[in-house]
Amino acid sequence: MATSQTSTFGNPLEALTGTTWFGYLARAMLTFMYWGSGLSKLIDFNGGVAEMTHFGLEPAVAFNIAVIVTQLAGSALIILNRWTWLGAGALAVFTALTIPIAHTFWAMEEPFKTMEFYVVMEHITVIGGLMVVAWKSR
Repeated sequence: MATSQTSTFGNPLEALTGTTWFGYLARAMLTFMYWGSGLSKLIDFNGGVAEMTHFGLEPAVAFNIAVIVTQLAGSALIILNRWTWLGAGALAVFTALTIPIAHTFWAMEEPFKTMEFYVVMEHITVIGGLMVVAWKSR
């Protein structure tokens, strides 16, 4: 009886994705835009406050702190695979809220209208990815 190559050598994709380090890497990459932004707002706190002010979020200091905590804590929960559903949910809600606050393509003129529209489409896709993470973490 002939054996297939995958049964003799195992499934290379399974061997890769089944490793602990792959899970950490995948979760870190999924959350990169959040922890990168959170660290940036923490390191350049005044810049983060200016960003909140630019979008009309007052008190800007409190909003900057809330964004930093949401982005870093949500990312950490996902990366560490602890209460992953909570981290994914927090980041998904945060991402959804950025659309009417910072990505109001419907109120813009071209070419910014089209560029922001695509940013919103990317945000919706990221929300979908976070939904999958929450769903698969149960």
